[in-house]
Amino acid sequence: MEAFSINAALFAASVAVGLIVARSAEVPKAETKAAPKPRKANVKKLPTTGDINIADYIDHTVLKPSTVLSDIEKLCKEAVQYKFAAVCVPPNFVRAARKILDAASSKVQVATVIGFPFGYSNIAAKVAEVEQAIKDGADELDMVANISSIKSHDWVFLRQEVEAVLKPIRAHGLVLKVIIESGILLDHEIIGCCEVYGAAGIDYLKTSTGYAEAGASEKAVSLFRAHLPMSVQIKASGGIRDYATALAMVRNSSSASSGFFSLTSA
Repeated sequence: MEAFSINAALFAASVAVGLIVARSAEVPKAETKAAPKPRKANVKKLPTTGDINIADYIDHTVLKPSTVLSDIEKLCKEAVQYKFAAVCVPPNFVRAARKILDAASSKVQVATVIGFPFGYSNIAAKVAEVEQAIKDGADELDMVANISSIKSHDWVFLRQEVEAVLKPIRAHGLVLKVIIESGILLDHEIIGCCEVYGAAGIDYLKTSTGYAEAGASEKAVSLFRAHLPMSVQIKASGGIRDYATALAMVRNSSSASSGFFSLTSA
């Protein structure tokens, strides 16, 4: 199954009718003095008035098992053309995506996945994946949390996991998104995740991988926003297939106050 949500052609139409661009990708600065400069996108707050160009909230994604280089080339070309926020590619294609986007002098970020799609990998394996992705040129790391630990309410393990993964990411001033599969969690489990990951200081909490039986929902996004600190952004993924749904997700994410948001599509 591909982790797709919205067709790129939809966003070409959005650009054609002149919607207002608004990207939300605030990246915390590295705390280590010796850390190299991160490849950051400009920070833009979600607009509270006027139209919203959904394209600028998009991580253009291909994560199907049969992905080949031509898919990555097409993905990057579309991301540059429609000014998407990022491309999200399998770990083995991070170097290729980085090279393509750098050659185009593009500000589109390179994201990849860690422990994908089920989050079963042990902590050391996830840390090793993160370190390799950083070496290959990734700007953003989308880690699947250990879903079994969430369902078991093992919050201690989940804190240990995210703290370990954050160390190399923060050392390089990059972005961590944690995926929790909200569609298969109970409300109190989602709230528990918000508490753990909010306290850890991650950059985004993401609804789903696209591989579970249920994806993003407006209810889950609202729950995220109600229980996360405003410093943690929200990413919706899975089941978002039209502009109206995407727009509702964006507006739901900022219902409490001015917030930040991102969507996954391809």
